[in-house]
Amino acid sequence: MDKDEDLGALRHSLAHIMANAIQHIWSEAKFGVGPVVDNGFYYDVDLGDASLSEDDFATIEKEMKAIISSDEPFKKIEMSIEEAINWANQTNQPYKLELLNDLKRSGTTEFKALELDEIGLPSKNESKVEKVSFYRNGDFTDLCRGPHVKSTGKTGNFKLMRLSGAYWRGKESNPQMQRIYGVGFHSEKQLEDYLKRLEESKNRDHRKIGQELDLYIISDLVGSGLPLFTPRGTVLREELVKLSEELRQKQGYQKVWVPHIAKKKLYEISGHWAKFGDEWLQVVSQESDDELVMKPMNCPHHQQIYASQPRSYRDLPIKYLETSTVYRDEKAGELLGLARVRAITQDDSHVFCTPDQITNVISTLVIISQDFFQAMELPFKVRLSYRDDSDAYLGDKQLWDNAQQIISEIVNKNGMESYVGLGDAAFYGPKIDFIVEDALGRELQLATIQLDFVQPDRFGLKYTDADGSLKTPVMIHFALMGAVERFLAAYIEHTAGKFPVWLAPEQIRIITINQEKTTLDYAQKIALEADKLGLRYKIDDANESVGKKIRNSELMKIPYAIVIGEKEIRTEITTPRIRSDLQLSKDSDKAVPVHEFLKTVHKETVSRLNNSSF
Repeated sequence: MDKDEDLGALRHSLAHIMANAIQHIWSEAKFGVGPVVDNGFYYDVDLGDASLSEDDFATIEKEMKAIISSDEPFKKIEMSIEEAINWANQTNQPYKLELLNDLKRSGTTEFKALELDEIGLPSKNESKVEKVSFYRNGDFTDLCRGPHVKSTGKTGNFKLMRLSGAYWRGKESNPQMQRIYGVGFHSEKQLEDYLKRLEESKNRDHRKIGQELDLYIISDLVGSGLPLFTPRGTVLREELVKLSEELRQKQGYQKVWVPHIAKKKLYEISGHWAKFGDEWLQVVSQESDDELVMKPMNCPHHQQIYASQPRSYRDLPIKYLETSTVYRDEKAGELLGLARVRAITQDDSHVFCTPDQITNVISTLVIISQDFFQAMELPFKVRLSYRDDSDAYLGDKQLWDNAQQIISEIVNKNGMESYVGLGDAAFYGPKIDFIVEDALGRELQLATIQLDFVQPDRFGLKYTDADGSLKTPVMIHFALMGAVERFLAAYIEHTAGKFPVWLAPEQIRIITINQEKTTLDYAQKIALEADKLGLRYKIDDANESVGKKIRNSELMKIPYAIVIGEKEIRTEITTPRIRSDLQLSKDSDKAVPVHEFLKTVHKETVSRLNNSSF
């Protein structure tokens, strides 16, 4: 494939080839949209009374390969709206016809980006539409903006992956279509590598590991997207939050607390309600007429704490932190383990400062983020999330430009790898987003620093400046993990459940050789010393073989296991079994006094080491 042919164009072309193949096999197929997605593409299809299954994939792939072998050129065609509507009628494509008729009536403002791609329009075009574009290869013509590769023979390597249901245009009142997903890459090796990573990701799935390691559950009686954390899982949450809060408190952040419900009016003033109100959980009061919601974010609440008394420039910056759960009414079909939930715990911070304090505050937050991700051994890069030219943002454009320049200079000064994400800003200001890469090479946005000139003004926040005048403070939003649940989902998969000693829910498994009193008493003696050091352990004194107990410890991914028998009781020396990924060398089968072993594990815990000291 030519170097200048984009991977997105390759995948877009494969979506058309797949639709073409389906139409060859099911001539009455009707098509919805077929965009590019991460690693591949999909197409929504309606086969009427027929129904696809994954057993059909081999047949579709065979036909796709035949189309690719024919090396048919992709040709762009433009039609007027009337000609396009006539085409949709003649080819019996009702879904394309609906998009075109809607376009004719209302322009582009009511369309989603994916639909605009289908219609053949730039995403920001809001002027009167006179023409739309199509792409043709062989006997197949599709309404589409492109781009595409030069011909079907230049589409690389692909594989059809899975099927799902999808309501037309995402509305449950519309017909349900079948969505066929595929992946596509330039080379066979890239495809093979992706499939290997996919198989490994199944083994690392946080839902699977969460169940195996007894970390959290989802109860039908409690509700979807509302995870319940077990004692073991709660250790992970609390240790992570402890680290997050320590890093911020060292920089002068003070804890606050706000309730979990608030009046709707609070979010109307902040500007959140107009943009996101239909995604929130509302609360009905039996005692008043107040319109209440489960809080979806903490920032408007923290602004009320700031506004509760007069502030001077001498008081600033004022730094608040709170680890608190917020609530969003996520769609049931989008909930996914801990990665997408309705109860979202944020390690949130908000700073109120003067304009000349912005650089120092954000630089400190950058250092906090660097320290956190280094402690977690998570490589990262930075996305400078800027506004685009749409009207989706609040505030003066000049303020935005200044803010974007400030965060760009801070990132450059700290020497961090970065790139710009146009359109990724919050509605009230630009962001510095930390993009983490996990063990499988997947990227996930976690920590975020957001500069906000809008909300303080909407709430009328003030401080008295040195000249006695009243000024509006700048607000800086910061979340280190972003959401504890989402971070855990990513971290569990990154580590495959093999947590470092300081974070492991169970740090030591004490295994008895037998159930004799002297053995059990000695195990309890070790446990008492471990308790004094604040270590997490479990005594396995079950009436089972030592080999099975050791295997159970390995399955639970315990960092250390020590076996207690007659020799260990007599000498008070143990040779700890160390989880293989923690060992710095293969020669770590070292016998040590039990009390020294416990002190070393304690030191590793306090120091938050990621490898064993033995």
